[in-house]
Amino acid sequence: MRGQAEPLYRQIYDRFRRAISSGQLKPGDRLPSVRDLAEEFATARGTVDAAYAMLAGEGYVVSRGPAGTIVSPELNDVAATEPIAGRRVSSAAYPPERAEPKPLQLGLPGLDVFPRKLWAHVVAREARRLSPADMTYPDPAGLRSLREAVAAYLASSRGIACEWRQIVITNGFQGGLNLVLRVLLRRGDRVWIEDPCFPPVRAALEFAGAELTPVEVDTDGMDVSDGVRQAPNARIAVVTPSHQSPLGVSLSLSRRLALLHWANEADAYVVEDDYDSEFRFVGRPLPALKSLDREQRVIYAGTFSKTLFPSLRLGYLVVPDRLLNAVIEASTWQASGHCLMQQRIVAAFLTEGHFGRHLKRMRKLYAARRAALIDALNAKFGKRIEIESQPGGMHLLVRFEGRAKDLDLARLAQAAGFGAEPLSKRAIKHDFGQGLLLGFTNLPQSEAPRIAQSLRRALEPKMGVRSRH
Repeated sequence: MRGQAEPLYRQIYDRFRRAISSGQLKPGDRLPSVRDLAEEFATARGTVDAAYAMLAGEGYVVSRGPAGTIVSPELNDVAATEPIAGRRVSSAAYPPERAEPKPLQLGLPGLDVFPRKLWAHVVAREARRLSPADMTYPDPAGLRSLREAVAAYLASSRGIACEWRQIVITNGFQGGLNLVLRVLLRRGDRVWIEDPCFPPVRAALEFAGAELTPVEVDTDGMDVSDGVRQAPNARIAVVTPSHQSPLGVSLSLSRRLALLHWANEADAYVVEDDYDSEFRFVGRPLPALKSLDREQRVIYAGTFSKTLFPSLRLGYLVVPDRLLNAVIEASTWQASGHCLMQQRIVAAFLTEGHFGRHLKRMRKLYAARRAALIDALNAKFGKRIEIESQPGGMHLLVRFEGRAKDLDLARLAQAAGFGAEPLSKRAIKHDFGQGLLLGFTNLPQSEAPRIAQSLRRALEPKMGVRSRH
């Protein structure tokens, strides 16, 4: 296979994709281990990892930790012969290229009010300033001016005291999580994950070969004592302490301290996913868990996907000193740096004050959009719903009267063009009831009554109600 123009990892990917599509490999069949395949092709294990990652990302295979990688059991004989593009993708996958935003879609900022003119001005100015030195290979840890700007922002807004050199720029949150797993995790290691959880986190941990320990979330956030009972020697805990995804609760102070104590005693690390803490509508944003970290056990992960826009694919980690060299080395291998122009633009956006003003405007706008959607849903559904709204975040949890399953309600909503998602699919082993997760940040206030009415019509077949005119 060597000597061909196509990269080796792509050739390995194509070989297994054809074998699965032709039925030569069937659902449940085990693939060779990464080590065995790397020896067969006389290549690095990372090459095989890359091929398997592509197969997993497209739904062909799933990782079973120590049991190895198998052909996805969800592929039946017919689906296995169809092109991947023709089949439904996993709910953990990202939207297709250039997908139009859907009403009530989760995780999208208010793209309709993004300051495009200002952004275009900064882009043009930074492009004019581009020098030959800026066109060489970028620093795998990230552009220094952006790292300095992020450190200053975290100090003022999140209470995190860190040096700029501890900041590592990543390919969004997922890229940062993958770096951490590459450095810290061995196949079969135990990892605490919140239950219910953010599906891409679960997928990343499973693909990395982690043994998941689902830790129940209640009104005070992740139950740390439950995690200690189940897996006291876990290697990593992944948490969303400021605004739990998807329940929206905050991790209490006593549990934050208990989590840090456990990590220090167990020689473990906590990955703090601080995905939307900027958007709190009652009081100031809560301090980050990292601000309490005296023993350097927290790896803080932030992203610009929720504060600016997702296609930037820029995030950042705050890395403890003892892990810094290993994380930068992993970043060198994984991505060899990130687009320098985008980093320069975001750095300028932060240092010139545009970012802070944008966040202030979005907080006010999102509070109004949330209130408008809550009012509209209550007006259209009445007592048939219960809305669980937390002091912050970018989505609502709506529970419906009766016995209708949220999976069925979500299918009806999605068929009508809405981005609603079922709560039950976020659960791992605990039961958190039925409900729909509805994003409000990309929904103009004036549209809320119409959207609520359309959603009600879409859900009627399962709710047994008549349309209200």
